[in-house]
Amino acid sequence: MTYEGARKRSSDPAEDMQLVERCKRGDRDAFDELMRRHERKVYNFAFRLTGNYDEANDIAAEAFVRVYTRIQSFRGDSAFLTWLFRIVTNVFLDARKRRRPRPSESLEQLVEADDRALARLAEDASVSPQAELERRERDTILQRAIAGLPEYQRAMILLYHVEGMSYEEIAAAMDLPIGTVKSRLNRARLALRHALEGSAELFAR
Repeated sequence: MTYEGARKRSSDPAEDMQLVERCKRGDRDAFDELMRRHERKVYNFAFRLTGNYDEANDIAAEAFVRVYTRIQSFRGDSAFLTWLFRIVTNVFLDARKRRRPRPSESLEQLVEADDRALARLAEDASVSPQAELERRERDTILQRAIAGLPEYQRAMILLYHVEGMSYEEIAAAMDLPIGTVKSRLNRARLALRHALEGSAELFAR
């Protein structure tokens, strides 16, 4: 089973590193600029992990606090965004250890099963009410399926298929060997497909 997701990256690693170096010299404006450049990515990723607006805000805020307090330790062995996603993932996993998951809300993310692509689909204003109802139903089913995955599998699905990170970047973000990343991602795909088997007709259209 293969997926080809939303593989887009917009951050300029060189500019990020310039800002990081300024942060290390105590330049608060540089840190504020790093936040502005990545706050939407951080929040969106946190929301996809949690499915809850309030929890996503908490995770995003804590992630940037950790970035601020640990920026001196960032050596640049990976892209800043990779390091940032690692921090967000760790904050999420730490939060899950401390409390039970909150009720999930809709992820604006659809999956096409049967060896098709995991992709974000733009809403079409011309769709029929029936088509829109089916879209919402698919969205809800997918959200529940992703939320039902173990936390590490959920993070890998989102990092690879939504955030567009490579195996190498995920390995750096989660501090794992590439082989482990690949095997866990494959298991996550199979688990997601199994969870969606009862709704195959909805995703085959």
